[in-house]
Amino acid sequence: MLKRIVTIQDISCFGKCSSTVALPLISAMGVEAAVIPTADIPQIAAHWKGLDLHFDGIYTGYLGSREQVQIVADFFDLFRKKDTTIVVDPVMGDGGKMYAGFTPDFAREMRKLCAKADVIAPNLTEVSLLLDVPY
Repeated sequence: MLKRIVTIQDISCFGKCSSTVALPLISAMGVEAAVIPTADIPQIAAHWKGLDLHFDGIYTGYLGSREQVQIVADFFDLFRKKDTTIVVDPVMGDGGKMYAGFTPDFAREMRKLCAKADVIAPNLTEVSLLLDVPY
């Protein structure tokens, strides 16, 4: 049976990031990929729950607000089964600096989301933000 994962992240209009890169890579691995743009998480989650869908994996990338982080945490709780692997890329910054628009409160919320993951994939800046230690 073909493995299936859902990726929850933004859809960038320009650049080599987010869902525009994740989808072809996931597909090239022979895994069926379902996509939830971050703007539509609650509506899609409710519909999929009604369809009784199951995912072998859930993978998150860039989330733009503390509210989105909480919505994704709720999604994890709704769809996680004992055989579901959750991967969080805690996108928050690079080069020792937090991305514009993010605050220490965002890092605290992301820390809670990472606690629900089986695998986290931070860069060094994100590690320092998650651990609240200097870069």
